[in-house]
Amino acid sequence: MKKNQDKIAVSKLGRASKLANAGAKVGSNYIKHYAKRLVNKGSKEELDQDNAKDVYKAFSELKGGPLKMAQMLSLGDQLLPKAYTDQFAQAQNKVTPLSYPLIRKTFKKEVGQYPEDIFKRFTKQAVNAASIGQVHKGSINGKDYAIKLQYPGVADSLKSDINMVAPMAIKMFGLKKSEVAPYMEEVESKLLEETNYEQEMSNSHRIISQCGSLKNVVFPEFMPKLSGKRVITMSWIDGQGLADWIKTDPSQKQLNKMGQALWDFYQYQIHELRFMHADPHPGNFIVTPKGDLGVIDFGCIKEIPSDFYKSYIKLLQYGNEMGSKEFRSALIELGLYNPSAPSKERQLILSTFPEMFELVGRPLLQDSFDFSSDDYFKEIYQKGEALSRNSDMRGLSAQGSKHFIYFNRTYFGLYQLLNQLKANINTSNVVMKRPLKKSA
Repeated sequence: MKKNQDKIAVSKLGRASKLANAGAKVGSNYIKHYAKRLVNKGSKEELDQDNAKDVYKAFSELKGGPLKMAQMLSLGDQLLPKAYTDQFAQAQNKVTPLSYPLIRKTFKKEVGQYPEDIFKRFTKQAVNAASIGQVHKGSINGKDYAIKLQYPGVADSLKSDINMVAPMAIKMFGLKKSEVAPYMEEVESKLLEETNYEQEMSNSHRIISQCGSLKNVVFPEFMPKLSGKRVITMSWIDGQGLADWIKTDPSQKQLNKMGQALWDFYQYQIHELRFMHADPHPGNFIVTPKGDLGVIDFGCIKEIPSDFYKSYIKLLQYGNEMGSKEFRSALIELGLYNPSAPSKERQLILSTFPEMFELVGRPLLQDSFDFSSDDYFKEIYQKGEALSRNSDMRGLSAQGSKHFIYFNRTYFGLYQLLNQLKANINTSNVVMKRPLKKSA
């Protein structure tokens, strides 16, 4: 764990100054890059690494909105150079933590007592630190607890942070504003929810109470009396973070078991609860000594509207009959195809969407799938990048339902976790099989 951070900028001016300083360093990196190119010593990869390091340092010190955006972008390899995704991946659970005096004040403000007045033991050093808060370990009567405390000022500075970071991200990453907008909207709306820990406890109860029977999935027990809007206390789950567990070289059988648990957890939420955990990154999962999947964070949750779900299921049911009127009607219902659009636009959609749907939906339309195939993911990235560069695809009237922003991110994050696990799993619990047509 890195050295503790003794203070955090909470004023708008202080946070803007920190971002401006990062911008100045990026500018300096560009000057050095162009100077090196004059003598054939500079490379784009080296520039990306320098910029990524400086930007992440500033985001890490600010916490909150900027760091959450870094975490989200680390899941989107198709948007950023590898130097950025590698650096930003630290936002999942390897952030520089705040010092104990700051955390002690936050706990007292929310719970009414200092940690040492309640817990027999309470770690002064954070055991994990992420974008919105950090986790400490405490014990009462021999039972261990995880205490998640939110960084000061995160909730209050959210909107101004996003407004300041967005232009910087667009310019530095060379992205189109239209490409970044969905991410910015997601950060703002979902981060507001994530900063309300009371809502997170409500979300957790809703999921845990209905997912308790899932095989190989375990959950913590929450302690409302030792929690508040900025503090959550829950029972401690022993084990390793998912990313660290993968590094221990588990057997293929163990990897498949963990992958199946993840897959089943998400499919049950989507198809039974219509209410899902929408933040599938490694820092939110623990692998227990018994080999179970521990789910430890419920801050980002997505409600799945009934009409969206029905159209999504129709899309899957007719995914092998892309020329059918049912498949096309699902496209229309989901806002992916506009029958009133100009002929050229309609033909463009019909010529490109089926190919992308077949590719991204391939695991959903089979009874089993091997997520260890790096070639499969490269194909997704390459085709996605080609579409983003296709000038004819810009400005189309059919942009898709707003619910795809969270829904697709969840599936994409799940796919990436399964790829990291190199898991070969049963995927037959996705598609509701369409009844056979009656013979005449």
